[in-house]
Amino acid sequence: MAHAVFVPETSCDEVDRLWYAAYTAPCHEKQVAEHLIVRKVDHFLPLYSSVRRWASGRSVVRECPLFPSYVFVRIARNERVKVLSVPGICSLVGTSREATPLPSAEIETLRSRLHMCHAEPHPFLGIGEKARLRSGPLAGMQGIVLRRAKSTRIVLSLDLITQSIAVEVDVADLEPLEFRLPNLA
Repeated sequence: MAHAVFVPETSCDEVDRLWYAAYTAPCHEKQVAEHLIVRKVDHFLPLYSSVRRWASGRSVVRECPLFPSYVFVRIARNERVKVLSVPGICSLVGTSREATPLPSAEIETLRSRLHMCHAEPHPFLGIGEKARLRSGPLAGMQGIVLRRAKSTRIVLSLDLITQSIAVEVDVADLEPLEFRLPNLA
């Protein structure tokens, strides 16, 4: 489900490497990932399978970016120019002065366990009922609970890039983050 990831052999200490979100031109995520492989930059492009049905009745399965217009890169500060010179990358997400690193634990959890569950893009939500996954492949991640017909989903958001994904979960794997008073009305 995730695009190939290259771990570079370099003298740079692993502690100095942080995850950043690289904002790409629309529909250029896969091309950017290919350029990053050539330049030997550690990166992560999570993909999901999307079925498109044509009017003729024919179906096609496509691998699409889970976070449209974003590729995650793990670099040292002095490697920013190497990434920004990649065709298709518009910027690294952050302030006007410098890129803001993403929480490494979140990216590493997604990178190592996302293939174990069914995830798809979801509109970013800033409000709603929050919960934490207490078990399962994405244990420890926090999000907003949704219900769909016969399943429960949790919407996981990466606030820095205002992107979210919805993941099917067992309701027993969720624990509330906030105490709510019961509605007595």
